Amino acid sequence: MADPTHALSFGTAAAEYDRFRPRYPEAALRWALDGLAPAARIVDLGAGTGILTRSLLALGHPVTAVEPDPGMRARFADATPGVVALAGTAESAPLPDGYADAVLAGQAYHWFDRERAHPEIARVLRPGGTLALVWNLRDDRTPWVTELNRIAEIGDTVDHLLASVTDLGPEFAAPEWAEFPHTTVLTPDELLGMVRTRSHYLTAGPEHRRRVDRELRDLLRSHPDLSGRETLVLPYRTLVLRARRD
Repeated sequence: MADPTHALSFGTAAAEYDRFRPRYPEAALRWALDGLAPAARIVDLGAGTGILTRSLLALGHPVTAVEPDPGMRARFADATPGVVALAGTAESAPLPDGYADAVLAGQAYHWFDRERAHPEIARVLRPGGTLALVWNLRDDRTPWVTELNRIAEIGDTVDHLLASVTDLGPEFAAPEWAEFPHTTVLTPDELLGMVRTRSHYLTAGPEHRRRVDRELRDLLRSHPDLSGRETLVLPYRTLVLRARRD
């Protein structure tokens, strides 16, 4: 499990997180939920500001959101009318047994204590229900994105996740994986804003933040694919894991 102080760092930048973080491609969410009935009951675990919840609502599913950070829940309430984010965690969700047809987590799984979270998620799911984990990963096959990831200390990659997330415990069948291309369009200032919502940036000291800002501005100014551009196309690889509860 990642450092819990980092996990609860986002509330101080909740509005910026909701503004700058990418959305999820519809095709990825439809694949995650394949085989479920229309209007299946979904839990968004580690729901943050509601980015994933709103995408699931747009597909016609009722969503129950669970989020530990009060700052993120406050932004969720502002940005996601009609849905309340419950205080809770992947290890202790305030929901009854067999409540959900599917549990999804977007950009949140690395914060989970897997040994405790897997059986808790299985408890919340009905038999035959679906656990789906979704990641938007910057596509480091693009040279300038590789440099962006280095500066911002962004470590997750498709290969790392495929190698490290292999066993969800005895309650789940073997996971299936799928990948979906995705892009966002940002101004240079919005790219800086997105990096400033990273937990490593939010928990860093002033000197570290200044260094990251300086190196990012140097990258934007000097790289031939970025210099002078009013907007930038940031490529992503959206990775989805899907597993059935036995």
